[in-house]
Amino acid sequence: MAIKVTMPRLSDTMTEGTVATWLKKVGDKISEGDILAEIETDKATMEFESFNEGTLLYIGIPAGETAPVDSLLAIIGNEGEDVTALIAGDAAPKASEPKAETPAANTEAPAPAKAATELPKGVIVVTMPRLSDTMTEGTVATWLKKVGDAVAEGDILAEIETDKATMEFESFNEGTLLYIGIQEGNTAPVDSLLAIIGPAGTDISGIADNYTAGGTTTASTPATEEKAAPAAEKATETVAETSNGRILASPLAKKIASDKGIQLTQVKGSGENGRIVKSDIENFTPSVQAQPASTATAAAPKAETAAPAAPKVFVPAGEVFTEEIKNSQMRKIIAKRLAESLFTAPHYNLVIEVTMDDAMASRATINTVPDTKVSFNDMVIKACALALKKHPKINSQWKEDAIIINHHVNIGVAVAVEDGLVVPVLKFTDAMSLSQIGASVRDLAGRAKNKKLGPQEMEGSTFTVSNLGMFGITEFNSIINQPNSAILSVGAIVEKPVVKNGQIVVGNTMMLSLACDHRTIDGATGAQFLQTLKQYIESPVTMLA
Repeated sequence: MAIKVTMPRLSDTMTEGTVATWLKKVGDKISEGDILAEIETDKATMEFESFNEGTLLYIGIPAGETAPVDSLLAIIGNEGEDVTALIAGDAAPKASEPKAETPAANTEAPAPAKAATELPKGVIVVTMPRLSDTMTEGTVATWLKKVGDAVAEGDILAEIETDKATMEFESFNEGTLLYIGIQEGNTAPVDSLLAIIGPAGTDISGIADNYTAGGTTTASTPATEEKAAPAAEKATETVAETSNGRILASPLAKKIASDKGIQLTQVKGSGENGRIVKSDIENFTPSVQAQPASTATAAAPKAETAAPAAPKVFVPAGEVFTEEIKNSQMRKIIAKRLAESLFTAPHYNLVIEVTMDDAMASRATINTVPDTKVSFNDMVIKACALALKKHPKINSQWKEDAIIINHHVNIGVAVAVEDGLVVPVLKFTDAMSLSQIGASVRDLAGRAKNKKLGPQEMEGSTFTVSNLGMFGITEFNSIINQPNSAILSVGAIVEKPVVKNGQIVVGNTMMLSLACDHRTIDGATGAQFLQTLKQYIESPVTMLA
């Protein structure tokens, strides 16, 4: 009996998924546990395995297409079984057709019904792809093809920047690039007209007008692009740079160049259209460029001789220099969510100073145990978990009709990454030992910086800890990571004079700042939580009770 396989929900916030790659094709035998496809979410690309066995009879979402959760993904059944009834009414082609899994034209170019019926023969409309389930718009970082270029199936058309990464977008069709709808550096919503591909010489002006009418992107005409093409080709022979100054380079080449401190403007690209690739960076030998300095010094004597009677005023040689960096999609999402948190949740901050002498001695003793490494941050996280069990109102979230009290403790740990900030989550933190917390935090932080975390590892936090003490910051206030009701900011340990038993002695202290949502946490409740937290940190042995 045939079984319908639907688009899985791979995280609690996932509403759509993109089929990155099909690892099976129609007619293949499927065993339970076989990997059917790779599904891309906003956090990661995950392997999706089959829970059934049989023959793959139908593919409902071709590679590269995005579809809502629970959409028909595939049908598995007995070889030769008729599945027409299962897919009746579905927009996808029937499984019995030989090209059921490969009509990529429809997946890449979902156009309005009216426009689709008027397309000339062989013309394909390519729209801005949805590369993650939270993506609402994308930025064209680089065009790797220009109007008039021949495009083969699998060629990289452009690099598109999302909220998580810059991804190469390949063509699922072949023909000639007739039209570019979104210029380099421009941002447009998902499904906006990106490009048109078809037979050379096809008149597509009416199609472009249908898509750009009422839109916000600036479209170039084929005639303009074709006239500019020879000049662009000449420019890219010497410098791998587009007309607006954007460097043509693969993401990997950019990363290696950044790591090595190499300026991409000095590198000549050997790739398509002068594109800089990995080998160009690895083989690059920097050269000394002293021409600007010599020009400046040569011009100086002329300036002095032009006005010999004027007083000599020293003016350093230099130039006014500014740089505009386009906001990445990750940075846009961070800005949006933090602004929502700050402007919707009434924040207030409570600050307390903690004596760290006993904590420092306890940590030194703990770390003498072989294969054990515990940081002060680990001790703070453990203390927070225990304090939250005693003060569950801190471990809450606000809803319009109720306050949700979480009696489980999942602590999110803020981790700085190259493009922004992520918050991996320690599930059931109160049940973990100090050494388990330390090992887990190191693992999660390492994978976060390499973008290897799964979406489920960044969801479900009930409280957040942010530590800038390792950067020497003694005190700061954080913005609440909603839907949490509070976030703890941890400063550096400072050696300073303190009063003990009426005597001034040298001691070590640390500042803790608790940002609270006043809708759920009153000041007295937050203060009581900090008092308990202080007791745990100042006497670590109490955390073992």
